[in-house]
Order: sequence, then C-alpha cells, then structure tokens
Amino acid sequence: MPLTHTKELFAKALKGKYALGAFNVNNMELLQAIVEACEEEKAPVMLQISKGARQYASAVYLKKLIEAAISTSNIPIAVHLDHGDSFDLCKECIDEGFTSVMIDGSHEPFDKNVEVCKRVVDYAHKHNCVVEGELGMLVGAQHDDGEEGGGYSKGGVYTHPEEAVAFVRQTGVDSLAVAIGNSHGAYKFKGEQRLDLDRLRAIKKALMEAGLGDYPLVLHGASSVPKDLVQVINKYGGKLGDDAAGVPEADIEIARRIGCTKVNIDTDLRLAMTAAIRQSLAENPKEFDPRKYLGAARARVKELVRHKVHDVLCCAGHAFD
Repeated sequence: MPLTHTKELFAKALKGKYALGAFNVNNMELLQAIVEACEEEKAPVMLQISKGARQYASAVYLKKLIEAAISTSNIPIAVHLDHGDSFDLCKECIDEGFTSVMIDGSHEPFDKNVEVCKRVVDYAHKHNCVVEGELGMLVGAQHDDGEEGGGYSKGGVYTHPEEAVAFVRQTGVDSLAVAIGNSHGAYKFKGEQRLDLDRLRAIKKALMEAGLGDYPLVLHGASSVPKDLVQVINKYGGKLGDDAAGVPEADIEIARRIGCTKVNIDTDLRLAMTAAIRQSLAENPKEFDPRKYLGAARARVKELVRHKVHDVLCCAGHAFD
C-alpha cells in the first residue's frame, strides 16, 4: 500500500471518535515494532521522524526503512515530520515525499508563528502535503532533548480558544497542536496535575462556532510514562527519579472523544526499549549479540504500541474503514 495522506484518516477518526497513533521512529527495531503491532491490530498509523532522528539515522536510511515497511504492510501508513523548526527542513521533507509535516513556531510571537506557518502551508499544499501547526508552548524538552538545536522550556503557555481560531484562519493549517497541560519528556506533572480538558473543549467549540467544522486537534507530549517501565529501568541500574510521570491514559481517552485526532507518543517507546535492553543485559551478562537484546527491546515496544492503539486510542480495527 502506498503512503497515505492524513486528511482522509483524520476525517474517519473524527467520525469514529478514535485517535491516530503518531509514533516516533529512530531506528529499524522501533519501526518494525510499531508497524507490526499496528498491522496485527489493523490500525492506521503515523510514523513520525524528527530532525534529531534524521541527524542520527540519516534521512536516506530512514526513507529506505519506511519503504520496506510499506512494501510488507497492508495498513494505511502516513509519514510525518515531527517538530520541524524551519521552512527549509519542512521543504526538504515535502520534496522527499513526506505526506505530512509539522512546522513548530510555537515559541515565536503569534505573528511570526503565523508567518512561518503560512509559508510552509503554501508550499506544502502545492505539493499534496498536509501541515500541522502549533499554538501555545509546552514545557519540557523541545526538538529532542539533549540534541543539538534542542532546548528545555520551563514556562508553558496554554492555547487560547480565540487565538486558535485566528491562527487556523490566517495560516490554513490542516491540524493544530494545542497546549493544555501536556509536556515533553518523562517528567510531565507534579502532584495531581492533569490535562486541562475544559480548555480543550473550549478550543474545539470555538473552532466549530467559527465555521471551521470538526477541526482536528493534536496532542503532543502525550506519553503516559508507565510506572512498570520506570521500575524495570531502575531495577536494572537506571536512575530515573520517582517523580517521572506522564499524561494519565484516562485523560487521553477523554481528549480523544473530545476531538484530539492525533496523539504523539515518543517517550514511552524510549522507556520500553531501554527497560527491555537493561533487563536483557542484566539477566544475560555474557550476552553480546545485539540481536538478542534489541530483539527483546523490539518485542517490548510492540507490546506497548498494541496496548496504545487498542486500549487508549481505540484505532484498532479501523485500518480499512
């Protein structure tokens, strides 16, 4: 099956009240785990590639890996640039055949965000590619924590419903990532803080009343940081803090029903892979075959993805709607 464009996938997801899983890809094992899980669950999927992933694995290698996945799979697969930080990077990905790109100008003033976003939209729409913008600032790691060009934001700014309407109208973006208390990384919340779901409802309502229809919203920083994975990592030598915490899956389920059409998941994949590798090496200290511990990591990630698409996002069984 050829690469899929997200407009049709979004329309089906909104109608069915399920969300698309957007999983970040950095290497072969992650890609295999994600696609195999979604294939078995008959779930459409978005494969996300960040600037950092392109620097790490090479854009050419990632492209060929995705081509291999497409050739061996029957489910709808879209390829998306996650957190594009410039017009040039977005253009490069569009020219390479990505079916979706995100331009993240959320840390710029509103007018500058609109300007760069509209420029990407104008180019993308001429080349049959859809665009995701972002309004409001998430706390946590930005553009891949620890990588060159990344950064860490301590001050979040929630998305304002009226500004969301103006932003969508002025830019023409096809979907909008919102800030409602979500954040990047493994340390999202303190205490009992949750997503501001009332704000999400207000954003959705404002877009609807402005004549923009059942507009697709996106939830970034939506990993749930499973405690069992944190415990395994720490049991086998890791040093993750007790305050590692993510977005409760119950909140994600509500956000999905409200109209969050795309849910990004990256940190949970990293935790699953790290937990499996640490456990495998600790239990088999004489092992030095990467296929053994990377195979275990792939299996753990696959298990996580199956849970997400079946139990949280509820997109399982919707590949052929």
